[in-house]
Amino acid sequence: MSAVAESSPTSSSVLLIGRLGATVTERELPSGDVITVFTVIVDRPRARGSRVQVDAIPCQAMRAGVRARLRRLAPGSVIEVEGSLRRRFWRSGAGLGSALEVDVDRITTA
Repeated sequence: MSAVAESSPTSSSVLLIGRLGATVTERELPSGDVITVFTVIVDRPRARGSRVQVDAIPCQAMRAGVRARLRRLAPGSVIEVEGSLRRRFWRSGAGLGSALEVDVDRITTA
């Protein structure tokens, strides 16, 4: 490891404030763990005279408390999400795929 890498703090911490997307899905993984997948819709800063633009940020949660809270929220609810940015890789017939998503540790209503 280089001296620069050792002395530079790094972090993948994420804080999002936005609206819960329309779909919240629970999936069982091959390990038997359950994961909840959802989207946080975040408005982009609006330039004068431009239309509203948003980013749909993919998120996933494995913590039981976060998953339980998601089940009680309605689409469009304003939420605050804390977690870590993760890149996930997989192989398919089309080759290697990857996606960035937020691994959620905490969710509250804003």
